[in-house]
Amino acid sequence: MERVQGIGGVFFTAREPDRLNRWYATHLGVDPAPESYDVSSWWQRPGPTVFAAMSAESEHFGGPGHQWSINFRVADLDAMVRQLREAGIAVDVDPEVYPNGRFASLRDPEENVVQLWEPAGADLRGPA
Repeated sequence: MERVQGIGGVFFTAREPDRLNRWYATHLGVDPAPESYDVSSWWQRPGPTVFAAMSAESEHFGGPGHQWSINFRVADLDAMVRQLREAGIAVDVDPEVYPNGRFASLRDPEENVVQLWEPAGADLRGPA
């Protein structure tokens, strides 16, 4: 069976898309979509990805009116949290260390939930 190889893009609506694209580029290092076909899109490092449908009532999305969230893998959660806090961005670090790693949560300028994940365990080792 042929399988997809990964996520090719994440697309969502925003009240101020240019501002939000700059925020993600400045604070998380996610390059905005290229303006021409001569420029490459943002490249990410290979690693695990969770793809999961969730209940519409889930608190994972930050409450009513929010229908998506994103989780970014990071190599050093403490360094990323420090960098974001130095930029004045509130970040909540989950005090629990899970078998699959550590997590932190923040909100982008449009109040969408952004989760940061430092993988551990089987997700750090890679596919069997």
